[in-house]
Amino acid sequence: MLSVNTNAGALIALQNLNNTSQQLATAQNVVSTGLAIGSAEDNGAIWSIAQTERSTVQSLDAVKSSLQTGQSIIDVANSAGTTVSNLLTQMSQKALAASDTSLDTASRAALNNDFVALRNQITSTVQNASFNGVNLLDGSVTKITSLANSQGTSVLTTNAENLSLGGSIVTLSATATISTTAAAQTAISVVNTSLQNVDNALATLGTASNALDTHLNFVSSLQDTLTTGIGNLVNADLAKESATLQALQTKQQLGIQALSIANSSSSALLGLFR
Repeated sequence: MLSVNTNAGALIALQNLNNTSQQLATAQNVVSTGLAIGSAEDNGAIWSIAQTERSTVQSLDAVKSSLQTGQSIIDVANSAGTTVSNLLTQMSQKALAASDTSLDTASRAALNNDFVALRNQITSTVQNASFNGVNLLDGSVTKITSLANSQGTSVLTTNAENLSLGGSIVTLSATATISTTAAAQTAISVVNTSLQNVDNALATLGTASNALDTHLNFVSSLQDTLTTGIGNLVNADLAKESATLQALQTKQQLGIQALSIANSSSSALLGLFR
């Protein structure tokens, strides 16, 4: 039935055109963002999973920062500890030279002055071995911790190594001298023991640094893996979407033509009244 008031063909054509336009808008959004699931409206379950993993990836940045800070603190301590080890080596040489009973007073005094200067340099080195206000060598802290996971429930612990004079590692007294033969002979044993202790402490710090570096590499790899997983969940296949976009554009043009044809059908009624 031909009717002026109701054009069923035009209504159907309009519905189809509207559906095509909606699909086209969705396809254009996917192509422009590169995301097949860009919001909870697209797929609530997948979007929620992706958001959770994005939060984990961002939290791992804080973990990496914590690990890198810990590494820096240990690196500074290792550098200072190596200096202390070198100073003790020089002090051992001075003490050995001063143990010679044939030395004259002037030579012994010169050796003692060098020994004392080296001893004081150890204190200065230890006191200045700080990074970000943390010093692992002066006894101000017993340990440091670095974040190990994104929830903050796991940490990596690095114990401090107190290299202060007169301590359990550097047993040499802060007032030690080699002003006499007896004092020099005593200093040889004490300095060599301290040197061995310092080298052991540095080995421990080196192991801790390697542990942080290994975990940092793991966290970086984990972050990359999670990012890839998120992409697998939400990223669009742009080759497929490009083909879909072109098909919908063509379909939209056909829909416009179909609507135009449907709208023109009512004009045929005019011929009945001529």
